[in-house]
Amino acid sequence: MNDKRTFPESELIINSDGSCFHLHLKPEQLADRVILVGDPARVDTVASHFDTRECETANREFHTITGTYKGKRITCQSHGIGCDNIDIVVNELDTLANIDYQTREERDEHRTLTMVRIGTCGGLQPFTPTGTFIASVKSIGFDGLLNYYAGRNVVCDIPMEKAFCQHMQWDAIKGAPYVSIADEALIDRIAKDDMVRGYTVSCGGFYGPQGRALRAELADPRQNEKIEAFEYEGMKICNFEMESSALAGLATILGHRAMTCCMVIANRYTTEMNTEYKNSIDTLIQRVLERI
Repeated sequence: MNDKRTFPESELIINSDGSCFHLHLKPEQLADRVILVGDPARVDTVASHFDTRECETANREFHTITGTYKGKRITCQSHGIGCDNIDIVVNELDTLANIDYQTREERDEHRTLTMVRIGTCGGLQPFTPTGTFIASVKSIGFDGLLNYYAGRNVVCDIPMEKAFCQHMQWDAIKGAPYVSIADEALIDRIAKDDMVRGYTVSCGGFYGPQGRALRAELADPRQNEKIEAFEYEGMKICNFEMESSALAGLATILGHRAMTCCMVIANRYTTEMNTEYKNSIDTLIQRVLERI
C-alpha cells in the first residue's frame, strides 16, 4: 500500500523546464548547505568566494548560485524582504529536497537542509553598536506567518510568548506573536565565541512595526522602549530584522536546521546608522562560509 502523499499541480507548481515555481531552481541544483541573503546582488558577493560555480538562476527577487567553497557544495539563495518571502523560499527549497518532481510524491528518505541567513539589522541594546554580529537564538515573529501552520506550538517557546505579551501589554488586534527557536547545534557552530547571542524581533514592516515614526503616528509610541527592557531567562532582545522568525520556525516544522546571523547597521538605542555597511558585511559572509 502506498501511503506517500502526492501533490497536485495547483499545490506543487512546477515550471515547464522542471524547476520550482518562484525560485526557478531544479532539484539537482540544490546543495545541502544553503546560505540565504535578502539582497539578490549579495548572492554575487557570496559567490565571489566560491572556488567553482555550478549553476545560476534568477527570477524576480530570487537569485541563486550553487558552487563549491573549500570542497563544500553550497547554494546561495536570495529571498528579498519579509517573512512572506521566507514562506516561499523555505517551502520551495523543501520541495526540491523532499518531493520527487517526476511523480509528485514525497521521497522515501527525508533530506535535511542546513540554512544560514546572513542579514543586516537594527541593534536595540547599548552592547550592540553598529558592526556587531548577532546570532538569533530565538526570534519573536510579529508577522503571524507561523500561525498558519499546524505544529507551530510544538516548535515555539510558548512560555516566552506569554511572558512577552504580558510585558508588552500586547494588543490582540496586531495578531499573535510567536517565538521560534533556531537550531542549537547550528548556532554553536556558526556563532562560536565572536557573535553576540540573543533574541530577535522579526517585524512585519520597516517603519511603524519597528517603531519608526515619520508622518504616520505609531499606535504604541513606547513599543521600542518596552522591547528593549524585556528580559527572559537572562537574555535580552538584541535586534530588529524581518525574516528570522519565519525561517527558524518553518525550517523546524519541515525538519531542517536553520538560523540567522546579522550585522548591526543601525543602533536604535543610540540612533546611529552606518549606510556604508556593504563594505564590511563581507567579513560576516566569509565567517559563515568557513563554518557552515
